[in-house]
Amino acid sequence: MVHVLSSRILLQPTDPERSRAFYGEQLGLPVYREFGTGPDRGTVYFLGGGFLELSGRRDDAPCSPATRIWLQVADVAAVHEELRTKGVDIVRPPVQEPWGLIEMWIADPDGTPIVLVEVPADHPLRFRPGI
Repeated sequence: MVHVLSSRILLQPTDPERSRAFYGEQLGLPVYREFGTGPDRGTVYFLGGGFLELSGRRDDAPCSPATRIWLQVADVAAVHEELRTKGVDIVRPPVQEPWGLIEMWIADPDGTPIVLVEVPADHPLRFRPGI
């Protein structure tokens, strides 16, 4: 068995300053650490039980369309309002999905899809009868 001690998502943005403004200022993710110097310095943000690292720079097309970031939040309606007032482009407002989760979609400056998810109190991810 692999004993994972920590995890992190690594992104190479096309414009690191713009991506740092998005993740740090618009989303308000707290900084875990920074490394290097100048506009291409690396920044690592806390993501609940993991981390998101922006490092390096790429000049090519955005990441694979198969890449997604899934972030669980306590109140997706409140997050929707906060991000809307900060000027974040909402790809899809909060919707309760057939599987019971409430999901809202945004994208980072390079187009990486980000789903913000609320798990309702009565959802099986929180409660399983008989256990």
